[in-house]
Amino acid sequence: MMAVFDTPEEAFGALRPVCVQLTKAQTVENVEHLQTRLQRVSDSALQELQQYVLFPLRFTLKTPGPKRERLIQSVVECLTFILSSTCVREQELLQELFSELSACLYSPSSQKPAAVSEELKLAVIQGLSTLMHSAYGDIILTFYEPSILPRLGFAVSLLLGLAEQEKSKQVKIAALNCLQVLLFQCECQDHPRSLDELEQKQLGDLFASFLPGISTTMTRVITGDFKQGHSIVVSSLKIFYKTVGFIMADEQLRAIPKVQAKPAVEHRVAELMVHREADWVKSTGEKLTILIKKIIECVSAHPHWKVRLELAELVEALLLKCSQSLVESAGPLLKALVGLANDESPEVQAQCNKVLRCFAERKVVMGNRAFADILSESLHSLATSLPRLMNSQDDQGKFSTLSLFLGYLKLLGPKVNFVLNSGAHLQRLSKALIQVLELDVTDIKIVEERRWHPDDLSASPKTSATQPWNQIQRRYFRFFTDERVFLLLRQVCQLLGYYGNLYLLVDHFMELYHESVVYRKQAAMVLNELVAGAAGLEGEDLHEERVETSKEELREIVTSVLEEYTSQENWYLVTCIEAEEMEEERMLKESGLQAITSGAHACQVPSFPAFSKPSPTICSMNSNIWQICIQLEGIGQFARALGKDFRLLLMSALYPVLEKAGDQTLLISQAATSTMVEIGQACGYDSLRHLINQNSDYLVNGISLNLRHLALHPHTTKVLEVMLRNSDASLLPLVADVVQDILSTLDQFYDKRAASFVSVLHALLAALEDQSAPPKVDENDSRPDVEPPLPVQIQIATDVMERCIHLLSDKNLKIRLKVLDVLDLCVLVLQPHKNQLLPLAHRTWPSLVHRLTNDDPLAVLRAFKVLRTLGGSCGDFLRSRFCKDVLPKLAGSLVTQAPVSARAGPVYSHTLAFKLQLAVLQGLGPLCERLDLGEGDLNKVADACLIYLSAKQPMKLQEAARSVFLHLMKVDPDSTWFLLNELYCPVPFTPPHCSLHPVQLWGATGQPNVYTANVLHLLQELPGPLLPRYCGWAGPALAEGSGSCREGCKGGVDNRSML
Repeated sequence: MMAVFDTPEEAFGALRPVCVQLTKAQTVENVEHLQTRLQRVSDSALQELQQYVLFPLRFTLKTPGPKRERLIQSVVECLTFILSSTCVREQELLQELFSELSACLYSPSSQKPAAVSEELKLAVIQGLSTLMHSAYGDIILTFYEPSILPRLGFAVSLLLGLAEQEKSKQVKIAALNCLQVLLFQCECQDHPRSLDELEQKQLGDLFASFLPGISTTMTRVITGDFKQGHSIVVSSLKIFYKTVGFIMADEQLRAIPKVQAKPAVEHRVAELMVHREADWVKSTGEKLTILIKKIIECVSAHPHWKVRLELAELVEALLLKCSQSLVESAGPLLKALVGLANDESPEVQAQCNKVLRCFAERKVVMGNRAFADILSESLHSLATSLPRLMNSQDDQGKFSTLSLFLGYLKLLGPKVNFVLNSGAHLQRLSKALIQVLELDVTDIKIVEERRWHPDDLSASPKTSATQPWNQIQRRYFRFFTDERVFLLLRQVCQLLGYYGNLYLLVDHFMELYHESVVYRKQAAMVLNELVAGAAGLEGEDLHEERVETSKEELREIVTSVLEEYTSQENWYLVTCIEAEEMEEERMLKESGLQAITSGAHACQVPSFPAFSKPSPTICSMNSNIWQICIQLEGIGQFARALGKDFRLLLMSALYPVLEKAGDQTLLISQAATSTMVEIGQACGYDSLRHLINQNSDYLVNGISLNLRHLALHPHTTKVLEVMLRNSDASLLPLVADVVQDILSTLDQFYDKRAASFVSVLHALLAALEDQSAPPKVDENDSRPDVEPPLPVQIQIATDVMERCIHLLSDKNLKIRLKVLDVLDLCVLVLQPHKNQLLPLAHRTWPSLVHRLTNDDPLAVLRAFKVLRTLGGSCGDFLRSRFCKDVLPKLAGSLVTQAPVSARAGPVYSHTLAFKLQLAVLQGLGPLCERLDLGEGDLNKVADACLIYLSAKQPMKLQEAARSVFLHLMKVDPDSTWFLLNELYCPVPFTPPHCSLHPVQLWGATGQPNVYTANVLHLLQELPGPLLPRYCGWAGPALAEGSGSCREGCKGGVDNRSML
C-alpha cells in the first residue's frame, strides 16, 4: 500500500488519536487499528515518531495483571512491524525493549518459560530477532556490555529451552535462528561490520558464560531423534561449532591475561563473568571433547547428507581456529573428516576433499606436531586392528574402516613411513590387505569360457582401447561383494605407493608373493597398485614435501617384478583340462620348469578321470587363470607408469603377453589383448599393428629359436598367430622363413600339436588373402623357356595346402574343422595360379569327398563351403568329379530330410540338420551355374529341390530353394519353365490353330496347391522372350494368379506325385 503520510506532522495527526485510544483501552481491536494506520506512514516519518508510537504498545505490555495472549501477540506483532521499518538509536531503548520482549515468554510465578501458544512464541522470537537487526550502527556493540549479562543470559536460556523442548518444528527453528542472531552468528547482510580483536575478546568473555549451557543443549538436540528433521540438526551444529570456535579460538586465548582485570560492574554480575585463563581452557576443552565425540558418533551415520556436510564444516572450523585449545578433540575430529571423505553423497565428498586440501596447504597436520602424533597413533591403532575388522565386519563396515584408513594416509602424506618402518605394523597391514583381497575362484564359468573363434585374437578398438580389461571382467571376492570396497582398497595401495618407501613395500609384498600360492594373486594386485601409485597415475597430491620416485628407480622395480611375473613357474600355469593343453603343461613339468599349483585352495571339485594322473581342480584352474590375468593387468599398469621408458622393457615383456593373447581361455586372452593395447598407448605407438610391426624383428627371432625347442616352448605358435591377426602384409616377408620352420615342425609333431599349428596357419592364410595382388613380372626380365619364380605368398599357400591334404583325415573333429577353414583360404589365395591349384585340388578331392559324404554334420558344412570355393576356381576340372562323387549323395540327403523339415516346428531352425539343408540349398545353385552341369545332372538337382518349394517347408528353406531355381533358369530356362508349370500352371494353354494339338500340363488343374506361391514368384523372374509365343497369360494372367497364392498355400493339393 502506498504511504499517505509522508511528513512527521501528517503522520502525527493521523496516529495521535489511535495511540491515545490504545493507551486508554488495551484491546486487540485498538492494536490492529494502530497497525493499520502504521502501514500508511512512510518509514522516514515513522522513524521520527518511533518512541511516541512505541509508548502505548510498551505501556500495554507493562500494565500489571493478567492479559489475554491474543492481545500480547498483536502488540508484539505491531511492535515488530515498527522495528522492521525503523532503527533503534538509543542503547537504553534497545535494552528495555529486549527485556520487555523476553518477559513475554516468562512466567514469574513458576519461574519457568510460560505455557503460551505457539503463535505467541513465534511472534516474540521474531520480535527479538527484528529488534537486534534494527540496532543502528555501533549501538549493537554497546548492548553487549557486562551489565547486560543477566538479561542476555535470560533470553539465551529461554531460546535454548524452546529449541530443545518445544514440539513445534517451526518454533524450534525460529528459536535457533534467533539464538544465532544474539550470538553474532547471523549471516544476513543487515548485521554490523566485522569485529576487531578487542571487540572479539570482549564478546568472547561475555559469551563464555553461556558456553556450558549452549554446548550441552545443542549436543542434546543434535543427538536427538532423527525424526525432528535435518534442518534443526544443521542449525544446532552451526550454533555449536561457531560458538565453540569463537570462544575457544586460539587467537583470542593467546591475548587473555593471566590475571583478570576487575570489571566495573556490581558483584552479582561480576560473579557471572568467566576468565578464560589456561586452567579454564584445559578444563573446558576436556568437557567439550566428550560432547564432540557424542556429536561425531551420532552425526557420522545421519541419513541426511546436509547434516553430514555440516559435520565436515564443524571439523574444518574447530581444527583451523582451535587447534591448541581443543587438541584432545583433534583425533575424533580428524577421524570424522577422513571417514566422510568417501561419503556416498558427492557434495559431502567434495567438501571433505576441499577441507583436506585446505589442511595440507595450511600444514594444519604436518606443521602441528601434536596433530601429526595423534594421526600416527590413530594409524598405528587402525593398522593393528585392521585384520580383525576385515574379518568381522560387513561390507559397509569394511567400507567405513577403509575410508578412515585412506583418509589417515591422505592427511599424513610422507609421514606414513613412520608407520611403515615398523615391521609389526607393516606385517599387520599387509596381512589385512592380503586377507580381504582373496578372490572367489569357485565360478566354473571362468574355465568354461573359451576362445573358439580365431577373430577373438584381434584387438577391437571398441572394447580394448576404450574399456580397460578390469572394467570388462568383474572380480568376485570371498569377503565382500560391494565394488566400492575394492575401489577403496586400490586407492589405499596407490597412496601407500605414492607416499611410502616403494623399495620397502615392493620387497615386503614380493616376499608374500613367494611365500605361498594362496597369497600370490592378492600380492600381485597390491604390487600393481603400488607401482601405479608411485607413478602418480591416479589421485592428487596434497603434500609438497613428497619425495618423488625417479624414473630410473621405478624402472628397476618394474623390471624385477616383471621378471618374477613372467618366470616359468608363475606364467605357464594349468588353466584347462584339454588334452593338448595338458600335454603342454606336462612337457614343461618334465623339463623341470613348471610348478603345478593344483590343490592350493580349500574348495574341491571332483577330478576328471580322463587322465592317469590327478587332474587339477576347477578351483585351482580358476586361481591360475586369475593369477595370470592379474599379472597381465600389472604389466599394462607398469607400461602406463613408465610411459615411453617402457620401450626398454619391450624385449622381455611383449613376447610373453603375445603368448597369452593367443591363449584358449577367453579371460586370459581378453586381459592380454587389453594389456597389448595399453603397452602400445604408453610407448607411443599409433596402434596395435604399429606396435607389432615395429618390434617384429626380435619377435620373429624369438619364435624361430623357440621352435627348435618346442617341448620347452609349446606356446610359440600362439605368438605368431597373434602377430598375424593384428598385423598387415608388411609382416609377411619377415615371417616367410619362420613359416617354413612352422611347417617343418608340424611335420614332426602333427600327431600331438596339430591344433595349435593349424590355428597359426589359418592366421597366416587370412593375412595372405588380405594382401594385395603381387606385382607383375616384367616379360623382358625373364627368359621364355624358364618359368618366373612364384611369389612368396603363393609358395606359402602351396606348402600349407600340401599339409592340409594329410590333416583332412585327422581323427580329431576340431582339427578337421580348422583344416577345412585353412583349405578354403588356400584355394582363395591360389585362384590366380591354376598350375599350382589344380594338382593340389586333385590330391585333395578324395579326402574332401569323404568329409562331404561321411563325416560329422559340422564337418560337412565346412567341407561344402570349401566345395563352393573350389567350384568358383576350378569349374571344368571339378565338374565330372562333383557329378559322380558328391551330387548323388547331396541330392539324396535333401530328399530324405525334406519330410522332416516340412513337419518340424519353429525350433527346427536352430538344429544342425536345418543349417546343413540351408547351406546345401544355398550353395547348389551357384555350383550348378559355375560348373555348367549337363541336363541330366540339372534334373537331379531340380528333382531334389522341388519339394522345398512347398509352403510347408520353413521360410528360409523355401527362399534357398527359389535361389537354386533362379540359377537353373540361367543355365537352362526352357526346362526350368516346363518343370515349374508341371507343378502349377496358372492358366490352360489354347493352341493358336485348330490343327495343333492342345498342350495338357500336369500343373494345369486350375487348383492352387502348396507350390503355387513359390512357382508364381519364380515364373515372374523367368525371362519373357524364352516363353512360347502363345503364352499370352504370362503378363496380366500371372498377375491375377498371384492373388490366389495365399489360398494355394492354405489348402492346395500336392501334385508332386503326378510328376
